[in-house]
Amino acid sequence: MSQELDILIFGAHADDAEIGMAGLIAKQVAAGSRVGICDLTEAELSSNGNVELRKMEAAAASEVLGITMRSNLGLPDRGLYITPDNIAAVTGAIRKYSPSIIFAPYWEDRHPDHIACSKLVEEAVFNAKLRRYMPDMPAVPAPDLYFYFINDWRTPDLLVDVTDYYEKKEEALGCYQSQFGQAAPGLDVAPTPLNQGYVERVKARDALLGQRKLISYAEGFAVKSPYLVNLFGPINT
Repeated sequence: MSQELDILIFGAHADDAEIGMAGLIAKQVAAGSRVGICDLTEAELSSNGNVELRKMEAAAASEVLGITMRSNLGLPDRGLYITPDNIAAVTGAIRKYSPSIIFAPYWEDRHPDHIACSKLVEEAVFNAKLRRYMPDMPAVPAPDLYFYFINDWRTPDLLVDVTDYYEKKEEALGCYQSQFGQAAPGLDVAPTPLNQGYVERVKARDALLGQRKLISYAEGFAVKSPYLVNLFGPINT
């Protein structure tokens, strides 16, 4: 069976993609797109949960969203430096799945790993088309690259109406109880920004973005290069 994907989403940690664009993921899957997520690290330094639990949570969220595949490159948490080895690992994933579209975290964020992931994906998208780079894997055309928001955001370049799929987003985020679950007596849970009403703030953000177009929920995306539009609406003659 072909490993090629229509859309490949990179995140530094499991739950990054769901925070930023689980609604769009569910919408694209429902439309027949082959969508995959590639997490760069196992989030082994997370204050709450552990590697095995986070793998289980990621698998549960993937099932909710109905994606084609999910992989983890096993790069070091808080070690996503711009090194040849790290660039090669991300480039290898792009060549393996040959997506038409790639998503990465927005390049400004409070978490340094999200910023580093964004930069690594940019470097790898460029290298993936160089036929003399990693010649053991066929080069692939440069896919379109879009950026999703996790913690910090600006006015988006693009909005996607995800109203009909927002329950799927909430269900997917609900799979990550180790990260978003509230502390309870007897549990060794450290307070972090993620378990202090974070999901509610994500929902408020998506509602605020939707308000810009008078829809219930939208997810926003940024681009660095111009995108092509064929026509702007119907033309009456």
